[in-house]
Amino acid sequence: MKIARHKKILELINKYEISTQEELAERLIDSGFLVTQATVSRDIRELSLTKVNSGMGQRYAAVKTAERDLNKKLLKILKEGYLSSDLAGSIVVIKTEAGMAMAVAAALDAIVWNEVAGTIAGDDTIFCAVRSSEEGMSLMMKLSRLSSDDKKEQ
Repeated sequence: MKIARHKKILELINKYEISTQEELAERLIDSGFLVTQATVSRDIRELSLTKVNSGMGQRYAAVKTAERDLNKKLLKILKEGYLSSDLAGSIVVIKTEAGMAMAVAAALDAIVWNEVAGTIAGDDTIFCAVRSSEEGMSLMMKLSRLSSDDKKEQ
């Protein structure tokens, strides 16, 4: 029943601009599913639905699971491999754990941060081309935040 209900929820939020749990519950009930607000709330959390802006305000939308999972994996690689960074003109020199530079560089390329024009990796060092020194500083701040977030979790 839950799988069918989840499938119906995804169908409903793609078809209608549903902005509240109550509205979603009403549409589910109209579709033959007997649900409570608590059930709808759990379903929203399990489906990782989020509210996005639409032409008429906010509405529920599904975040692509594969994309979200991939980004989590890429961020994990960055957190585990990143040690430090330094700006040299339009290149951010990134130091990594030994043997991790290629994985971290591939993650930087795959995440598609606007600051990153491209990367070249060695064993423990990455040259990351950026479009400007301002974007280099922005990238270094992102990497530093990721690293400090990881240290807070430990």
